[in-house]
Amino acid sequence: MNKKELKQFLLDELYAPYKNCLQCPLSLLGRTHVVFGRGNPDAKLLLIGEAPGKDEDLQGQPFVGRSGKLLSKALESLGVDENDIYITNIVKCRPPLNRAPLPSESAICTKILLQEQIKIISPSVICSLGACATNFFLENSKGISKTRGTLQNYRSIKLIPTYHPAYILRNQKKLGVLLSDLRLAFNIAYNFK
Repeated sequence: MNKKELKQFLLDELYAPYKNCLQCPLSLLGRTHVVFGRGNPDAKLLLIGEAPGKDEDLQGQPFVGRSGKLLSKALESLGVDENDIYITNIVKCRPPLNRAPLPSESAICTKILLQEQIKIISPSVICSLGACATNFFLENSKGISKTRGTLQNYRSIKLIPTYHPAYILRNQKKLGVLLSDLRLAFNIAYNFK
């Protein structure tokens, strides 16, 4: 078993007991699927958003709806193959009406799943997508507009905050900023200049 296969095995082992998770209130609020993540389990770059939306909940995969399509196009325009990175969210179940996850929901999910995902994948760079994800990593965040595109640290991992693709759908003029931040995260993760 190579390193990538071992990490996928470890992720599968992590996810198995939570396929029908009842650890937080989100599990009882109309969830269809627990949305763990997708991509390369041995990725150097880990993209982390807020929570699954309607399409993600129905398909059981993160970033497959409108925001995901925008993210895919952005990555493709930068020459980034989604099979080389890993994509997940802070919480793994869709909050009702796509509201932001409550602190109690985030605390449970990050403790039992996200922190373990990060340990297993062991990326060199995390790119936090949006304020919710960024605030998790930077407890004293000054706001996404002030921290986006800056090199931060989360434990021993480099962190690049950026806007969430859903924000870009509402503010198309910021697409270049998202592209710039994703390029920075990718270049640092893969040692490009």
